[in-house]
Amino acid sequence: MNALLNVDKLVTAFGRGDDALRVVDGISFHVAAGETYALLGESGCGKSMTALSLMRLLPDGGHIASGSVQLDGQDVLALPEFDMRGVRGGGMAMIFQEPMLALNPVIKVGTQIAEALELHQHLTGQAAWDAARALLDSVGVPDAERRLDSYPFELSGGLRQRVMIAMALAGKPKLLIADEPTTALDVTIQAQVLEVLRQLRTEQQMGMLLITHDLGVVAENADRVGVMYAGELVEEGARDAFFAAPKHPYSRMLFEALPRPGDGGRLTTIPGQVPGFDNELQGCRFAPRCPYAIARCQSESPDWQELNGQRVRCHLAAELPVRIERELTAHAKSTQSEEPLLQVDGLKVHFPVRRGFFQRTVGYVRAVDEVSLSIQAGRTLALVGESGCGKTTVGKALLRLIEPTAGTVSLGGETIHVNNAATLRRQAQMVFQDPFSSLNPRMRVADILLEGMDALCVGAAKDRHEVMTQLLRQVGLPEDAGGRYPHAFSGGQRQRIAIARALAVSPQLVICDEPTSALDVSVQAQILNLLKDLQDSLGLAYLFITHNLAVVDYLAHDVAVMYLGRIVEQGAAADVLSSPRHPYTQALVSAVPRIEAQTGQRIIRLAGDQPSPLNPPQGCHFHPRCSHASEACRQTFPDPTLLDNGHWVRCHWVAAQS
Repeated sequence: MNALLNVDKLVTAFGRGDDALRVVDGISFHVAAGETYALLGESGCGKSMTALSLMRLLPDGGHIASGSVQLDGQDVLALPEFDMRGVRGGGMAMIFQEPMLALNPVIKVGTQIAEALELHQHLTGQAAWDAARALLDSVGVPDAERRLDSYPFELSGGLRQRVMIAMALAGKPKLLIADEPTTALDVTIQAQVLEVLRQLRTEQQMGMLLITHDLGVVAENADRVGVMYAGELVEEGARDAFFAAPKHPYSRMLFEALPRPGDGGRLTTIPGQVPGFDNELQGCRFAPRCPYAIARCQSESPDWQELNGQRVRCHLAAELPVRIERELTAHAKSTQSEEPLLQVDGLKVHFPVRRGFFQRTVGYVRAVDEVSLSIQAGRTLALVGESGCGKTTVGKALLRLIEPTAGTVSLGGETIHVNNAATLRRQAQMVFQDPFSSLNPRMRVADILLEGMDALCVGAAKDRHEVMTQLLRQVGLPEDAGGRYPHAFSGGQRQRIAIARALAVSPQLVICDEPTSALDVSVQAQILNLLKDLQDSLGLAYLFITHNLAVVDYLAHDVAVMYLGRIVEQGAAADVLSSPRHPYTQALVSAVPRIEAQTGQRIIRLAGDQPSPLNPPQGCHFHPRCSHASEACRQTFPDPTLLDNGHWVRCHWVAAQS
């Protein structure tokens, strides 16, 4: 393969002189045509800043201090800005992490793609429109002609990401930079987007720089891997060699932080955080967090060394044990009581759609449609499914943050209604997906924790500050955290604050809505360990809303699979994830990226998109996307089919086989 991109000793800094902050510090790597090079590491390591440096799109105050970037033999850093505009999109293109922020919300998709085609291919009018439609077809957007006339907010997250890919391909780039292209996407959509990227790379012989912190995505897509930490590359090697035996302690600890199927022991966590670039960095930058560090690591920065074809920057790489052993102490097994703590029967949440001058109701969005479930004290029920299936709405309806249309909710044997909703909020709390949005930025952490206790009159007023201090200690935060504001904490620490706030009123049930979806694997391990510890010590019940099935396998006792407002399969986590029976569950499980090779494993591709809950299909809601659909599926919604051990599924095809 021909060398396409060569990066040599690249340094990107903010500020000048001795006070400059080197956010990218002397990294060197190359990408060949038709090859995928994965840049791996935690948030704050400098991965995205490296990509922006290659594109010369640095934020204000940032500049490239030294080094070189060669794209197909051309010195990118020496080009004047006018010529650089032709390189962006034409020579190299970038897929940004958040497509909704990268796409113009007030311009139709077709117009935005046509603009890129006019700039790089000089196409105008109908020719540009036809080329835009062909691009959407090439990235797997269904009904491309209609989508061209849509605004970005009218598309799902997966479709917006595909539009971003189409725009990036409009200039026929030689190098495609994909910055966290699947973060927070459902596993099914993630699998579709990655398959599109793999096909395009093969067909067009593009080089690809894949930036991610997801080891499963790297394992399935990369040819070579570079591990980045605190602005430096610390390990590099071929994918197979890297996954067989990572050499750097940081790489190994990232692997050990992953939840593994059937492993209920504690996850390995990496103490501390990635150092800030305003800190004085001496010696090995990972030394303060490394369990093997010696005095030499603190004072002397390691050079590159070759070990079995891999490059690594570590003084002790050749002397380290084969692997880091996990702590195998199992968590206490919670016993299942006869009476459920939470009992939900026939829950419905229908949102009216109003139109016209008089705002008459013309229909209903059936976000939740006849959901029934139960959770015992000390157990975790995971609610999984694609975005838009109604998972979060269920959680909010249980707390009456959204008023249910029908159904009953009982907590501790008491039916919850409008008059006793305050009791519910005392016994059940919610941890939201984005802690930064759910924490008041103008309140100190102590006030955030005390607010709920004051509102619900929890304990004696004179004891609340002591309880607050104990809560901070319980979730692994320093006692002085109470005097700081949310913006002063990392993402993982803010999620701990959100958990502490939920625990402040001594609930029996905690509803966790995607609490680890956008976290690095190291921070995710800390949160999962914390949730397990709290469940063991306090006997908490969890409703865990997620689309990360690896987390479900590690944390949950039971699983309910939701599709378009209805539960289609439910049972013990081990049964549902190891032997999924509903075609939708089978597709979800097959699409999970794995770091271990799966013999005979194939990804099940779902046809089309999830239908709108405003006009759900008749019969089984899944039948338009199901390869096993029959006439019965199109006419009637299936009754539950009991399999074994409380495992049941709503599917005519499974019922016919039983």
